[in-house]
Amino acid sequence: MSKKARIIIEEREVEYPIIIGTEGEKAIDCTSLRSDTGYITFDDGYGNTGSCQSEITFIDGEKGILRYRGYSIEDLARQSNFIETAYLILYGELPTAEERAQFSKLLTDHSAVAPEIAQHIQTYPKNGYPMAILSSMISSLACYYPDLATNDRVRDRENFDIAAAVALSKARTIGAMIYRLIKGLPFVEPRADLNYAQNFLHMMFSEPGSNYEPEPEVVDALNLILLLHADHEQNCSTSTVRMVGSSEANLFASLSAGVSALWGPLHGGANMAVLKMLQEIHDSGDDGSRFIEEAKSGQSDKRLMGFGHRVYKNYDPRAKIIGEASDAVLKKLGLTDPLLNIAKRLEQAALNDEYFLERKLYPNVDFYSGIIMRAIGIPVEMFTVMFAIGRIPGWMANWKENAENPKSRISRPRQIYQGPTERAYVPVEKR
Repeated sequence: MSKKARIIIEEREVEYPIIIGTEGEKAIDCTSLRSDTGYITFDDGYGNTGSCQSEITFIDGEKGILRYRGYSIEDLARQSNFIETAYLILYGELPTAEERAQFSKLLTDHSAVAPEIAQHIQTYPKNGYPMAILSSMISSLACYYPDLATNDRVRDRENFDIAAAVALSKARTIGAMIYRLIKGLPFVEPRADLNYAQNFLHMMFSEPGSNYEPEPEVVDALNLILLLHADHEQNCSTSTVRMVGSSEANLFASLSAGVSALWGPLHGGANMAVLKMLQEIHDSGDDGSRFIEEAKSGQSDKRLMGFGHRVYKNYDPRAKIIGEASDAVLKKLGLTDPLLNIAKRLEQAALNDEYFLERKLYPNVDFYSGIIMRAIGIPVEMFTVMFAIGRIPGWMANWKENAENPKSRISRPRQIYQGPTERAYVPVEKR
């Protein structure tokens, strides 16, 4: 007999089915609560509300577990790469050699942008917000590829493979162009002989008349950053993509909305905040020790950024992986970054200090990703753009999953109105 949840409302008892996920997650299906009782649930920020049933990503924040399609983030980080992982997230299984080659070819074929797009990007001011440019340019892809963005759910699903390749490949090219724009440099065309991460670095850092040849460790580090950010369950931006897509909006429009959601400092801007904190500590002449004590004392302006996570109540598994990678990149590049030394001191202090242990303030992925991107040469204002490009596979997989669900319906949260009750209009001369 299936389990039921019983809810008593004004002495009336109603029953609702219990949904159990493959990893044992439990939920009460109260889809018909409003029609049955006239009541809705109130859950500010949706922290206890399941908005969908998904097969893409599993997180256990208590145990520090992250899996894409059942594969642990540790295994993927060690043995896979961003493009293979993107395929896995999009289609549910790791690709065969033939499928991987076809997917890579699709990305290569769609890596260049139309001259009109390049001209469009050049019209933005050099000091413009990179995320604003990225969001608008991804949305504008619907104008250049109208057959892939019909807002007809059947046709858009049929063209998903091409649309996904266009979005993933051109987002990287557009991201590199944004970097070149803010640096006042000419754009660099993609090369067909380079893989995704190599091409990204080539388009960002090649000097006029020469091609940038990145160190393998740098390529691996960029691949790792993108892979670790590829999906993260129903966060703010992913939920936004699903919500916009639920209206049957096309893929590009939905991705653009995801970029805008990620732009917020409480979401995608966290690694920027980490680097700002480390720089301020360094500029003050502190090695991190004084900052730790000030943060513990509760000083409002001394907050330890990059520690703790809304989901993870344990060590963010991505932080362990990227922390090790940061050492290898800096060693290969011959960099002695004082900010990394401060970061390591903060990490060790927090991991051995009862104050932080009691509050479960473990390092998260943002703590080290900013350090690596700084070492590669990516400026702080581009950090969130890199995050967005990495997250595109997860956004697209969620759009696809929602579009393929015959039972999906348009998202329409309810509210509890707390404003004035009905009142009569008073003409201005009588007020």
